[in-house]
Amino acid sequence: MKNFTGKTAVITGAGAGIGRALALELARQGARLALSGHNLDNVAETAALCEKEGATARAYRLDVTDRDAVYAHAEEVLEDFGTINIVVNNAGVSLIASVEEVSWEDFEWIVNINFWGVAYGTKAFLPHVIASGDGAIVNVSSMFGLAACPTQGSYNATKFAVRGFTDALRQEIKIAGHNVVVNCVHPGMIKTGIAWKAHVGGNHSRDALAANFDKLAKTSPEKAAHAILDGIRKDKAKVLIGNDARMIDWLPRLFGSGYQKIITAQMKNEVNK
Repeated sequence: MKNFTGKTAVITGAGAGIGRALALELARQGARLALSGHNLDNVAETAALCEKEGATARAYRLDVTDRDAVYAHAEEVLEDFGTINIVVNNAGVSLIASVEEVSWEDFEWIVNINFWGVAYGTKAFLPHVIASGDGAIVNVSSMFGLAACPTQGSYNATKFAVRGFTDALRQEIKIAGHNVVVNCVHPGMIKTGIAWKAHVGGNHSRDALAANFDKLAKTSPEKAAHAILDGIRKDKAKVLIGNDARMIDWLPRLFGSGYQKIITAQMKNEVNK
């Protein structure tokens, strides 16, 4: 897929952040947009911005944890647009808690959105993407799908799962000979509001953690959108976004399991400040 003119793109989590930036960039490049999210007002705002760019865009309310709803959404989009070329399973949430302190309710919440949401979206749309003859499945993992970090165990679990699931799908698509690109996206810290919406466990302060995240986040959603579209064009298996993601990618490659000592020492220093 070398250009996006006339292609129908489905984006979950399109109400803000990377999802909104990606929708707008695809709109500028001539794509038609099927945009979804849990908050319909936010998604409708994104759709309106895309229409100002001259694109056809529709907003849908979608709970990605509801498998039946995701399958129904796939059929609705097919009926509305006639074809589906690109699916970006972008919806995701954050959870900060150690394995010891995380509640089962929070653990299930993040798994349902971050992993099952991606799996449902992939399975529901895949036949339509294959049938388009020129398609892409883009699943958003994280730099924490490349290396683990204390207090991120539940988040790591979901993002490692997305990585394994997506990498296997890519190989299957290649073997089958389908004209479908499959990308696994690993953003670092992006300037979005995800940290302010995170669930936290134990004595962690979400406000303090989110404020620190904002200080460290160097990559804009717009840069992330450009990186994702470049990944589709170049058929990249792994799309790294930001210098922090590239650094995290190298740690286990250079040090093997020894990368854990480096991260543990860094986290100890942070705790003892």
